Amino acid sequence: MNILVTGAGGQLGRELSLRLGPNEAVCLPRAALDLTDPAAVHATFMRLRPQVVINAAAYTAVDRAETERDLAFATNAEAPATLARACAQTGAALLHVSTDYVFNGQSRRPWREADATDPINAYGASKLAGEQAIGSALPRHLVLRTAWVFGAHGANFVRTVLRLARERGALRIIDDQVGSPTWAGHLAEALITLARRIAGGESLAWGTYHYAGAPAVSWHGFAEIIVREAVTQGLLPAAVPIEAIDTAAHPTPARRPAWSVLDGARFAGTFGLKPPDWRIGLTRTLTAWKTSESAA
Repeated sequence: MNILVTGAGGQLGRELSLRLGPNEAVCLPRAALDLTDPAAVHATFMRLRPQVVINAAAYTAVDRAETERDLAFATNAEAPATLARACAQTGAALLHVSTDYVFNGQSRRPWREADATDPINAYGASKLAGEQAIGSALPRHLVLRTAWVFGAHGANFVRTVLRLARERGALRIIDDQVGSPTWAGHLAEALITLARRIAGGESLAWGTYHYAGAPAVSWHGFAEIIVREAVTQGLLPAAVPIEAIDTAAHPTPARRPAWSVLDGARFAGTFGLKPPDWRIGLTRTLTAWKTSESAA
């Protein structure tokens, strides 16, 4: 066993589990490894001795994080710190997933790794604290910041839009927030490629990188493409009208960055993995749902 995946029951974790062979990885959901329990993490590392750890565990309830700040920081900051210390003790490398929400959204060019961080909500602050904790404890790490992750598993924007389109005659979607949708399958494939390189003895350029889908789009534009593709695949009988609204018309407990587009040029130049087209992932996600509905 070369690779340990934590948070294997989540949206990204399940995509990782589907792609990793049983002889190269152990994939542990939270029920099997609670990362907020340092003793459990230490015991697991002593037993498995992984070469590479992919941390797919995260607290992602952005709005609830405003009132559950302690829980968000326990999962997104303290748990990665525990993992980093365990990796340092055993000689493992750590691949960790972070977020565009470490930035304040006040830009009109894609965010680069060297740009100043300035989270505007508790979720973003907890993820930034996790990045910093890893950087302080473990030189051999890669932090991949990503954005707007969606996939066939778990709750995400694509699933929500499809459900609402089935339930309502029209939708109202925010159009003044722009980002980089990322298919969880593409993110999983990139992480596995890096993990296999490390396990094979390759020395990588450690640090923080941006990896997200392209092209950039607003939530409203994203919803329009979701509905159009769902109609094409027969998951919706017909398209529903989608009204474009401002953020002010849909207040939420947590503020969201207005601009969440990530620049993946440094990652592509370093590792030879270009930003993927999220529309391919959308088609695959809806195809998987259509297949599961047909089999039901």
